[in-house]
Amino acid sequence: MMKGKTPSLIDLCVRTAIDNIRYLGDVGETDIDLLDRILPHCTLDQLMHVEKCTKGRDLSPATDKLWRKFYEKEFGVKQTSDVVENMRKKKVTFKWKQLYEAKLKVEAERINKAGARLTQGYKKEDARKQSRQIQLCTKVPPSGNKRFFGGPSYNVSNLKSNLMKKAKIEFLKSDEVKNLSAMKKNAVHRNHGASSMMKPCSVSGKGLALTSSKYNKPATRRF
Repeated sequence: MMKGKTPSLIDLCVRTAIDNIRYLGDVGETDIDLLDRILPHCTLDQLMHVEKCTKGRDLSPATDKLWRKFYEKEFGVKQTSDVVENMRKKKVTFKWKQLYEAKLKVEAERINKAGARLTQGYKKEDARKQSRQIQLCTKVPPSGNKRFFGGPSYNVSNLKSNLMKKAKIEFLKSDEVKNLSAMKKNAVHRNHGASSMMKPCSVSGKGLALTSSKYNKPATRRF
């Protein structure tokens, strides 16, 4: 029976580093070959932590391809391909960590602007609704015999639509209706005055008898 290959000391160190990768920080002068075996097991936050903790050393030879994978996972394959094509056309090269951070900043600004526009839209809609409610409250006349804005009241309680109520009130306020109402009032006053003048005077029976006896009394002969 053949026994398995005994792991080397380096293999044991790599395995231990992977098992405790959440505690990994400054990798110092660790060989790139070892970093290529250890760092791919990092999450995005863990890789960012290692990059920040390692001072005075460029880890891009071991981490650049890892950042490209994170970029592609976060923003899509097409976006990643477009970045590669743009760098090729412009003959420039950027580290994928820088590209990832720049893209993340752009997306954050876009989301903040979209949120601000949405909030502004809600505020405008609320203001429009409040303005509309105020207009409706000031245009609907009160019910009963109360006066509306110091003017005469109009019976529009039988109309359900506010628009119909407004139309009827405007019609009743028109000059034509006012003139017709004034003509009717003048005609009523004239008829009432004529009737008062033509009414015969009533005389009681006693008064009529006294008057009649006064003028029908026979003349007396005077000597």
